[in-house]
Amino acid sequence: MQTINASVFKAKCLKLMEEVNENGEEIVILKNGKPISKLVPYKSKPQSLFGLHEGKVQSLDDLIEPV
Repeated sequence: MQTINASVFKAKCLKLMEEVNENGEEIVILKNGKPISKLVPYKSKPQSLFGLHEGKVQSLDDLIEPV
């Protein structure tokens, strides 16, 4: 997790938002050396649980074949 001062964040805000979106690393924003905010990538929730893991799970056996 990266930390950055608020004044630097203000100057480089758009660039930092793009970096967080690309690499997914969170940035903690400091004011007077104390954390005040966190910039995290936005993750949208799936509209439905059906098909949530499509393409991620693979079965090598024939699931319909009798035992």
